[in-house]
Amino acid sequence: MYLQHFGLREPPFSLTPDTSFFFSCSSYQEALNTLLVAARNGEGFIKITGEVGTGKTLLCRKFLATLNQGCQSTTLIGTQDQAVDAPSAPRFITAYIPNPYLEPRSLLLALAGEFRVPLDKDTDQHQLLKGLTRALLDCARNGQRALVCLDEAQAMPLESMEVLRLLTNLETEKRKLLQVVLFGQPELNERLRHHSIRQLRQRISFQYNLQGVRKDEMERYLRHRLAVAQYPGETLFGRGAVGKLHRITGGTPRLVNIVAHKALMLAFGEGRQQVSPKHIRDAAADTPETRRDWLPWALALTGAALIASLGSAWVALQ
Repeated sequence: MYLQHFGLREPPFSLTPDTSFFFSCSSYQEALNTLLVAARNGEGFIKITGEVGTGKTLLCRKFLATLNQGCQSTTLIGTQDQAVDAPSAPRFITAYIPNPYLEPRSLLLALAGEFRVPLDKDTDQHQLLKGLTRALLDCARNGQRALVCLDEAQAMPLESMEVLRLLTNLETEKRKLLQVVLFGQPELNERLRHHSIRQLRQRISFQYNLQGVRKDEMERYLRHRLAVAQYPGETLFGRGAVGKLHRITGGTPRLVNIVAHKALMLAFGEGRQQVSPKHIRDAAADTPETRRDWLPWALALTGAALIASLGSAWVALQ
């Protein structure tokens, strides 16, 4: 709706985890470095945790896209093949499971599908394990490493976690045949404390807790996303708006994007070319998860008023 008004080519604050918008703030970069070092060292289990909205899925996709840069190999991410070319670092065959809320057999079937293991229609669990083992051994013989990323891992049943651990028991004399990266909310830590999966917990050799965008990084974060969306100017957010945006969101990327998007809608509705602190304040009033205890005002713009404001702008444009 507001793209033409601000001279944008695409929405700069979409909630879709698009890696072209990846911003290397300190927390993201440290987490990505941890993932790359651990994966290339051949570690068995790696864990990344973060609160809701801190960008775990975006980090996961960026990690998968970066993993084989500088390697001569083909990585399988979902159903797409991406060839990259170079001679040095280890070569990876990767799998991505976005929803690991699966009982053990379904999890094995998902892994078999990701690693393209040929299976008969009525394959039992024993044959599943044999097929996966052959595929992992083939990777090792070809000088490749197999790695699986599981998003929302806090939802994985304990029985499936144990099956995953048993699968990582497969190894050559030099290294494990399968590496596992767990991405999850803080509740994942609680699940891993369960006595029945203490062996898996002991195998987590690298871990990182993802944080939000810091106050001193917020302006660069906004400018980066606007630049990717090909905004022709420097920024749409004044210094006061940037500070208020960080205060009410705590730097949580998803909340930042939601409030920034609504603030742009409000600025467009008023015919303004820059977002003001008032636009941020009113956008936050329509976003339940933002911090409100610090706000000195009682009456806020509701969702209905927001729609009415945009409707008036649309009629004026027509």
